[in-house]
Amino acid sequence: METQNYAVLSSCGKYTSFTFKNHSIRFRTSAALKKYTEVKKCDSGYLVLTADYKNLGLTEEYIDLIPILKDLHFNEKEFLEPIKEVKIEY
Repeated sequence: METQNYAVLSSCGKYTSFTFKNHSIRFRTSAALKKYTEVKKCDSGYLVLTADYKNLGLTEEYIDLIPILKDLHFNEKEFLEPIKEVKIEY
C-alpha cells in the first residue's frame, strides 16, 4: 500500500483547510480570498502561495503552519516531516 505523502490545501468562505492523512486543520482567512491558485514553495510548514483575492487579483500569500500546529498541541516536526508536497484541491 502506498503511503500518502502529500497534503491538500483549500478554502471555503472565510476558512482555509489544510488536510493530511486523517487530520484536517481549519483556520480563518480573509473574506476577500476567492481561492488559492498555486503552491510555489512548501518548506517545513511554511507555504508560499499564489492566491486570488477580490479587488486585488493574484497575490503572493504566506502561511506559517508551525504556530497553528503548536496551538493545537501537535508535534509539528512529526506531523510535517512525511509531507513531500502540498496540492490545491477544490
